[in-house]
Amino acid sequence: MPVPASVTGSEDERRTPPPSLRERRRAAAVREIVEAAEAHIAANGPAALSLRAVARGLGMTVQALYHYFPSRDALLTTLIAKTYDDLVATVQNAVAEAGTAGPDGSADGASFIAATEGYRRWAVAHPERFQLIYGTPLRHYAAPVEGPTTQAVRRMSAVFEHELFGAYTREQLAAADVPALSPELHAYLARLRPGEDPRGLPPAALALLMSYWGHLHGLVVLEVFGHTSFLGEHRAELFRMSMRNLLADVRRRVPAAP
Repeated sequence: MPVPASVTGSEDERRTPPPSLRERRRAAAVREIVEAAEAHIAANGPAALSLRAVARGLGMTVQALYHYFPSRDALLTTLIAKTYDDLVATVQNAVAEAGTAGPDGSADGASFIAATEGYRRWAVAHPERFQLIYGTPLRHYAAPVEGPTTQAVRRMSAVFEHELFGAYTREQLAAADVPALSPELHAYLARLRPGEDPRGLPPAALALLMSYWGHLHGLVVLEVFGHTSFLGEHRAELFRMSMRNLLADVRRRVPAAP
């Protein structure tokens, strides 16, 4: 009779040695540095971030901090990727709490509305970290090509892509009712998501996704940067109304399954 994996551990767990004391100490130091950098951003804004300021807050020398992050760009890349991951986790948790209903799987599209409201709540609660990823680009910082920040952006995009279009087939999305795309734009969008990729959106749906994203994200940016403060406590209600209108537009534009 085989011994349960819960008793012996998985084969990978048995094969992979535990991290050494030195590795654990390094991981703990990296976490402490990242937390200190996040606190510094929350207090002073992203533009004020420097290795010297973070080191000073930790009682370290800059030279000691270089052992963990060789440059400001390396620390920024870690912070940006972590910020995206924290935001994605918040949105995913909001979807999980709302259920699995998709754009045409419920009367009110509960999961999509939950995703957008989770996004908004996180941004409003963490304005400085939101500015880190969506505010004015930081001078002299260049994200590594196809690096952690790019992958994090794709994870974010995938969440909303699923909530908007996950219930539809590729054929339905290709037949979406959108104004005719120019040949140049159509070809460009097709290169972004190759047609042979069964997971990729056809150009018509990708154009819609970018339009919807601009609508959703634009409302959140206006609120985070204080441009809708005159609405006071009504901002949440107006945001939800706007997201319901957006969802209704998806249903109107994407044809029903045969």
